[in-house]
Amino acid sequence: MPMPSKPQKHSLPPETAQMLPFAAPVSGAERLLLYAIRRMGAHGLHDAAAANALLNHFGLGFRRPLTLLRVFLSATADGAEKRIVIAGCCSARMTWDEARLLEAIATALDDPRGAALLLRQATGNEDGGALVVAQAVCAAFSDLGRPLKICP
Repeated sequence: MPMPSKPQKHSLPPETAQMLPFAAPVSGAERLLLYAIRRMGAHGLHDAAAANALLNHFGLGFRRPLTLLRVFLSATADGAEKRIVIAGCCSARMTWDEARLLEAIATALDDPRGAALLLRQATGNEDGGALVVAQAVCAAFSDLGRPLKICP
């Protein structure tokens, strides 16, 4: 069998690269947050797998971030003027909207204006209600010893 003259690059097809331009977080609170957003976005706010993941990550204090994340997703979905695109739960890459939501939550306390802009880009709406809940989600993760780091 002939050997290729050059090593072949493994790249994403152009359609995938446009739909999933960002690498997903590989560990930590950011990965958990992305997983919970994807599960609740695809299977409903009361998804048992998302609740179980938060329970395993936070222990008995899981209810606060779970409830706040449900409120955040409800607020963003209800106020959205455009479709928020999410990838499958096991995807190793993120959509633009997922990256914006993660970064908005992670920076909501330190940079509320930037977080509001990211939420506006993800939802197409100027409503600030989701920002307040994003701040509460960020604070809940921090208070339970799992602070969110800035994503893409």
